[in-house]
Amino acid sequence: MFRFNDPLVLLLLLTLPVIAWIRHRAEGRRTGAIRFSSVSAAREAAGITSGWAHRVPGILRAVALTALIVALARPQTGMTSEDVRTQGIDILLALDVSSSMLAEDLEPNRLSAAKSVAAEFVQGRGNDRIGLIAFAGKAFTQAPLTLDYGVVTELLGELEIGMIEDGTAVGMGLATAVKRLQASSATSKVVILLTDGRSNRGEIGPVTAAQMAQALGVRVYTIGAGSQGTARMPVVDPLRGTSYANVQVDIDEVSLQEIAELTGGQYFRATDTESLAQIWAQIDELETTEIEVQTYTQYEERFGLVLMFGFLMLGLELGLSSTVLRRLP
Repeated sequence: MFRFNDPLVLLLLLTLPVIAWIRHRAEGRRTGAIRFSSVSAAREAAGITSGWAHRVPGILRAVALTALIVALARPQTGMTSEDVRTQGIDILLALDVSSSMLAEDLEPNRLSAAKSVAAEFVQGRGNDRIGLIAFAGKAFTQAPLTLDYGVVTELLGELEIGMIEDGTAVGMGLATAVKRLQASSATSKVVILLTDGRSNRGEIGPVTAAQMAQALGVRVYTIGAGSQGTARMPVVDPLRGTSYANVQVDIDEVSLQEIAELTGGQYFRATDTESLAQIWAQIDELETTEIEVQTYTQYEERFGLVLMFGFLMLGLELGLSSTVLRRLP
């Protein structure tokens, strides 16, 4: 980037033709005579004044004055840089891995559908720390808060039914997530909790865990995953093997709504895979990362070289005018 710090000074360039004209008129009026004993002596005294040579000092003077005026306008070159500041969000995903998550009302089943859309959510974020909590009869941290989305996605894929004793400890899942966010210094702290049932295990109830989240300023989005009525679910019998049965969908929507309301979040109901994907996309839009961009331009003075060039031309003009290009009165 190039600019003149004082561009109005360049208007002085318009005076140069006027000065040249006035000087030309003044020189034309000057008359005088000096007698020499010979023509050779006159030529020696006059120096090289024939032809174009007598115009050289005027040209050098004009170039020097132009350079000095440009230097006074302070030419500068600049470099622009941007300072990008982001305020990331700390997000913990709390996913139910109880046996009922094998129900096939979401394709191919509730757990697989939840893992798929959660992975897309993780990969779509930027500058946010994300962690993962798994819960069934108990809860544990599958992935601590991290910016390494590849690790979170990999650990998300490793979630499976049976990795924790069976049951649905919604309160413990939420409380574990809140505990992970307790030491967070992020301006926004969020838990996304997905379950397909009602809490029947754990020392901490869902509402109590929600009150803990509220006290720490943690916003909780709750998702109830499951169709209306009944859902087809595999049943494993040690003697008969795997069979299928239609089981009643039993989601404690009252508790999930209360959790969301207490913490300033929202409750969503996903009855199929498509609606589940839409819910995660909606949460993604609700939780945006603030990005502040400040642009700086640093200028460096360049008048020094121009000024030196101007004085060089002026010195050259004075030197030539007093020696080889001197003029007689």
